[in-house]
Amino acid sequence: MDETSDPRPQGEPEQQRHGDVEPEVTTDLEADVPTLTVGGEFTEGARRPLVRTMTDLLLSRPELRRVRLDLRGVTYLNSAGVAVLVQLEKLGRPRGVEVVLVAPPPVVARPLQLSGLWLRFTVEGQPAVVDDRVDREGGG
Repeated sequence: MDETSDPRPQGEPEQQRHGDVEPEVTTDLEADVPTLTVGGEFTEGARRPLVRTMTDLLLSRPELRRVRLDLRGVTYLNSAGVAVLVQLEKLGRPRGVEVVLVAPPPVVARPLQLSGLWLRFTVEGQPAVVDDRVDREGGG
């Protein structure tokens, strides 16, 4: 059997693959608006807990119109994490549920600004760094 057919990645230790680690996610409800607080690395590992929580909220609360995503504790964001944010926004859109980013730190704000996805989200609170060139030069 040819070793290249092995589906597992070779030579990459478990601790170096960011996508395998689930971040800490907690949910608080205040005035019928849930806040999902994320801490740690926001990567592919964030998909399961966040999508599960968002789906539970959508199914259990037909009156839901807004979900806050508190990102102040995020220390790392990669493209898979950006995809999770977009997936959450797309889950809520058909039901008219707005996903609001709460005080995203530069590690979150900058990739969203550079990709143009920043404009898809409502932002609550001031991010640590806002690059207004994105609004002036790159977006509508």
